Amino acid sequence: MKLRSLFLFLITIYSTATRAQNNFTNVDTWLKDNAAEMGGRVVLVVYKDGKLIYNHAENNMNIKQKFVARLIARKQGKKAELDDFNSTSKIAIASCSKWLSAALVMTFVDEGKLKLTDTVGKYLPVLSQHGKGMITIGQCLSHQTGIKTPPLKESLEEMRQDNFMDDAMADIAALPMEGTPGKVFHYSNAGLQIAGAILEKISCKSFESLFIERIAQPLGMKNTDFGHAKVALPAGGAYSTPEDYLNFLTMIMNRGVYNGKRILSESSISQMQVNRITPDVKIAYSPAEAGGLGYGYGEWVFDAHTVSSPGLFGSFPWIDNDKHYAAFMLCFYIKSDGRQQRYKELKQLVDEAVK
Repeated sequence: MKLRSLFLFLITIYSTATRAQNNFTNVDTWLKDNAAEMGGRVVLVVYKDGKLIYNHAENNMNIKQKFVARLIARKQGKKAELDDFNSTSKIAIASCSKWLSAALVMTFVDEGKLKLTDTVGKYLPVLSQHGKGMITIGQCLSHQTGIKTPPLKESLEEMRQDNFMDDAMADIAALPMEGTPGKVFHYSNAGLQIAGAILEKISCKSFESLFIERIAQPLGMKNTDFGHAKVALPAGGAYSTPEDYLNFLTMIMNRGVYNGKRILSESSISQMQVNRITPDVKIAYSPAEAGGLGYGYGEWVFDAHTVSSPGLFGSFPWIDNDKHYAAFMLCFYIKSDGRQQRYKELKQLVDEAVK
């Protein structure tokens, strides 16, 4: 405990010293003003030029927020964590998981063990048996499978009941189609779940062990996992910390390299950031807070130089390839009203602070 306290103290001192070079006063104010709307606890970390340049938390949960946190934890069969947030706090990051999972798939593409044009029926006959074998790996990563899925919450609850990945595939195989693969965008869990199942088939390893081996360990993400569930949920089952996730963002920002070691090829990084929602793609479902955004592989394309993968509970990771910085805001709340505007406001303030 003493070592952890010392570590947090040193991080705070370092962050404070770095602020002399960057004026984050407006960011401080924004976090203080918005914390109450974001669950009462929020922490933001920003990385640029090889160092952490900002690390600040606001913690002021009210009675109602604590009650909601306990209620959610009880439904998940877990104990509510009500401690103050900091850069080492570990919580469920929901759809921020998609970015991690897409990157894991791309490691197999880099090794030639998969092609983005491979059809899923090649690996999962049950999908072919239900008329879904023609879907490609790339379409799985970009939510363009053409499968009509139930609402995200309902879909997750169903998959949590599965004991094996094959059970999850049988569930997805039985779903109806709503359009031609590649021509319909439907933000859901299905595509990445299929991709995860394929990784397990070709490697004979669990999705979680593959993630640890290929992403978490090389990036020093010691406190990130997929919940050690019976069946991993690639689209929304990860738990992480601001520190850990920032390591992942640093790798993406540095075109696949982390601490001198290549994790992903530059080609994979580029392909992940191409907007796949072209004019001929119908949007069947997109979260309200993502209106007007593009989507690549596991990540939203905000504009020509900004990519992100926000989660259901409000956490917001992003990379600005123009200003060459990465940031991660960790929070936990359900109400999504005004989220996209909130994200835009925060990013603009950080853009102004970063020099």
